[in-house]
Formats: sequence, structure tokens, C-alpha cells
Amino acid sequence: MSKSKDEIWDEWRDLVNMSPKEIEDFLDTDESKSVGQDSGDGESKGHKSGKKIVEIKHTKKDDLTEGDWDHMAKVVGYIKRHKAQGGPDDDVEHSDWRYSLMNWGHDPMK
Repeated sequence: MSKSKDEIWDEWRDLVNMSPKEIEDFLDTDESKSVGQDSGDGESKGHKSGKKIVEIKHTKKDDLTEGDWDHMAKVVGYIKRHKAQGGPDDDVEHSDWRYSLMNWGHDPMK
């Protein structure tokens, strides 16, 4: 891990702007399930990540495992890369770009 845990924590708190409930509710939608790269078992990587993000958000900082920290760094990197690509010029609200980010805990419309 190249970043310190403090750096990851700060970026995580800035970029993962959805509550666990918001993420869980979104993961149950067809929109959530319609986007992302299949992880090999019919569920997208982002959808799986969303479940892990909910678990992490329910965990106290001092109780996070190394695996949690690694996933948090992965989430931060994904959100930064995806946001840098820029969203669609029209109808961001109903775009695959937004849905994909929301699977990773970031709603660009917030």
C-alpha cells in the first residue's frame, strides 16, 4: 500500500459520499445490477464492492483489517479514475456512469 492509512481514510471519507443504507438500497435496484464488469459469477465487481463498502462503513476505524484498508484504497482509486473520465453531457442522473460510481459508494449528483 503506497498511501498511508490516514491518507486513505481522508480520501475515503471525501469520496464515499453515500450512507450504508443508500448503498444497500441502490444495490437492490436493476440499475445497480445492469452495470459493471462481471466478476466471473454473474455479479459485477462494483456490485460486490458495494457490499464490502457497506461492511466497512459499519466497522470502527480501529477495527478495520488490512484487507479492509486495501479495499478502501481500491475504492478511492476507482472513484478517482471514473470521475476523471467525466460523465455524459446529458442525463447524468440516469447514466451507466453514475450507476457504476454508485455501486462504489459515490453519487456524483450529491
